[in-house]
Amino acid sequence: MKNGWCSMSIALVITITLVMGVVFVNGWTDAPNAIATAVSTRVLKPNIAIWMAVGMNFLGALVMTYFNSQVAETISNIVTFEGAGNAAQVALAASLFSIVVWAVSAWYFGIPTSESHALIAGLTGSAMAMGGLEAVSGTEWLKVIVGLVVSTIMGFGGGWLVTKLIVLIFQGVSRRIANHVFTVGQAVSAGMNAFLHGAQDGQKFMGVFMLGLFYNNLAEKTGNGFVIPLWVMVLCSLTMGFGTSVGGMKIIKSVGMDMVRLERYQGFAADLSAAICLFLASIFGVPVSTTHTKTTAIMGAGAAKRPSSVDWSIVKEMISAWVLTFPGCGAIAFIMAKVFVAIF
Repeated sequence: MKNGWCSMSIALVITITLVMGVVFVNGWTDAPNAIATAVSTRVLKPNIAIWMAVGMNFLGALVMTYFNSQVAETISNIVTFEGAGNAAQVALAASLFSIVVWAVSAWYFGIPTSESHALIAGLTGSAMAMGGLEAVSGTEWLKVIVGLVVSTIMGFGGGWLVTKLIVLIFQGVSRRIANHVFTVGQAVSAGMNAFLHGAQDGQKFMGVFMLGLFYNNLAEKTGNGFVIPLWVMVLCSLTMGFGTSVGGMKIIKSVGMDMVRLERYQGFAADLSAAICLFLASIFGVPVSTTHTKTTAIMGAGAAKRPSSVDWSIVKEMISAWVLTFPGCGAIAFIMAKVFVAIF
């Protein structure tokens, strides 16, 4: 009994450490997308933008989870390790390990991959290693597919449409007044994006955190999900904020500067359309990629002026990374789950 409790405690510590590692990496590599346009259009200085993102990520993860935790419920129900015995905790740890490997590798090359998709792929791969396709919930996975399609359409289409509307509405307004409006508007919308990044991605990892507690008999499911304690919300929110404070200029440069050069009105259009999409997805409990949503909105805003203003070679690299995330991260998780279970 003592050995069983000791091994369970070690597994729990490892799982929580890995969850915090993934949350930290998310804040480090994913959160900068929210402020990339505001930095590239020089509305906000990099240091100010990063610290704003730190605060808004924290608030988004904390406040939205407190009032509406549907995204966390979707993630916690997307797979099941039940029936895998003590190996469930080990398999969950393997999925988290694969996400860290994938995310850090992408950061090294300056490619803004989606930790949301990596999380889903990692959980799916490790669950399949334990229980095959039966361990994956088709209903919850359908929400992921819907979110992928909707975020693409709303991101790109919204960025394009809002940009066109702004040009139409402000065509008779002096450039000085218009720039002032878009400077204030983009600063606010960048803050909204950072808040909603925390609301989306913070909840996803809280759902995984609760799974770790659940497999150690330290949490109970009620209805369709968990009741997330306040201390879990605060811990995950602080860790994400800390990750954002470490840096992220590589991602800001790739998304906000290299892919397309935006004027302030385009930056505002991209931020506003991305914020609307993320807000609706959070309200309806659909787990979408904040990276996917924001970058497609930037593409749409740039293409609205002229398609040639977008560096489509960089777009191609990003799309390739997105496409490879599901099979790539899923395969790593599948293999690591088998290895971890054999070792531990």
